[in-house]
Amino acid sequence: MSKLRITVCRDCCCGTVKKHPTVDHGYQLARLRVVAAEVGATVRVAECLDTCETSNVVVVQAKGGKPVWLGFVLSDEAVDDIEAWLKAGGPGVAPLSDTLELHRITPPGQRKAQ
Repeated sequence: MSKLRITVCRDCCCGTVKKHPTVDHGYQLARLRVVAAEVGATVRVAECLDTCETSNVVVVQAKGGKPVWLGFVLSDEAVDDIEAWLKAGGPGVAPLSDTLELHRITPPGQRKAQ
């Protein structure tokens, strides 16, 4: 098993032209796959991560570690930041940049009832 797993949501809101017509979702996924190959990670596409209000969502988890949920991954710059973080070691090794901290979201199962 690789040390990192990247999960990319691609369902009703994440990865759709209907919700984000200016985002090249295929290109984003291809870039994440290239980065994953470079750092020894795996990429998995999920149908729904139940956080549509923060789409596009990318979750990065180190083996045995707590997953880092990133939302609003809608630009090449956001993918650039994820790439730099992963190349620096990712979760448990490298801190999130200030910009990626702005993308951090709370997983659906950990949200408090409103």
